[in-house]
Amino acid sequence: MSVVEQTSKGLGEFLSQKWGKRVAIENVELASAGARRRNVLFDAVAGDQRTPLVATIVPFAAMQLLPIEVEASNLQLAEAAGMPVPHVHAVCDDHAFVGGPFFITSRITGETIPRQVLRLVERTPGLGPRLARQCGSALAKLHAADASKAHPLVARPAGDPLDAALANTRRSLDELLQPSPAFTLCFNWLKRNRPPAPRRITVVHGDFRNGNIIVGPDGLRASLDWEVCHLGDPMEDCGWVAQRMWRFRNDSLEIGGFGTRDDFRAGYQEAGGEWDEARFQWWKAQGTLRWGLGLAGQAKQHLDGSVPSIVLAASGRRVAELEYDTLMLLMKAFS
Repeated sequence: MSVVEQTSKGLGEFLSQKWGKRVAIENVELASAGARRRNVLFDAVAGDQRTPLVATIVPFAAMQLLPIEVEASNLQLAEAAGMPVPHVHAVCDDHAFVGGPFFITSRITGETIPRQVLRLVERTPGLGPRLARQCGSALAKLHAADASKAHPLVARPAGDPLDAALANTRRSLDELLQPSPAFTLCFNWLKRNRPPAPRRITVVHGDFRNGNIIVGPDGLRASLDWEVCHLGDPMEDCGWVAQRMWRFRNDSLEIGGFGTRDDFRAGYQEAGGEWDEARFQWWKAQGTLRWGLGLAGQAKQHLDGSVPSIVLAASGRRVAELEYDTLMLLMKAFS
């Protein structure tokens, strides 16, 4: 039996039990995106009702960053705050159905592949600035959510989130298979130029960017990939979406290759977000360093055999690019 057949059978059995009636699984498609999880698009058919859904499956224990119910709860918290996300229909941590824990959400149509997003922007007048403002607004709504309602297992900083970020970065530097003078220089700059602590701790998506959003001609339709959601400094999200690696060669447009910082900031502030330029710049540099170290860590997982994956192995090819990016950011800071 193929993977698609096994997955269809398991999803049908699970939803039949969950909904208390026979559910047939049709039009199954394995999504191409996602390095760590398997995303399965399908229709759940119960009688004359057809529901388009997506199952997000963690196929290997080593790839699970946090329990599946925690990620699902992050989506539910964001939805309650008014941020556009797929609605969660069910969560399952029983590996028997599809070979790993999973959750099921509504399927939202639109573009998710970054270059396709940018092509849509190119052919849709006014979409780029509108999308940037919508992204700012979406994050402001998330940051306004009651952080006390986050799942108990969502990561929380013991003190100042900037100190926590520096400590995590120090550990990642120490775990590199080979030293990186560029990353070390950036880390030292972050220590010397650390801004004051944020006024309040908020829910932070942690990976909001072009590539983790669903976009249509009307703009932002949903935010995806909530496995690194945590509590922290809201400017972390704002700095992350502005990284050069999420512009996909449209470097002149700082926000995702489709919009300007002015548009993004306007949407953020209009939705009630409090902008802090110094902390934005700090998190932008820290995010570039974080991603470079993250790519190195993914390559290490393949090299040490803990997670054999050609996708993770290929991550190592981009480490030098992120070293270049950190140096360019520092050059601007020093000039």
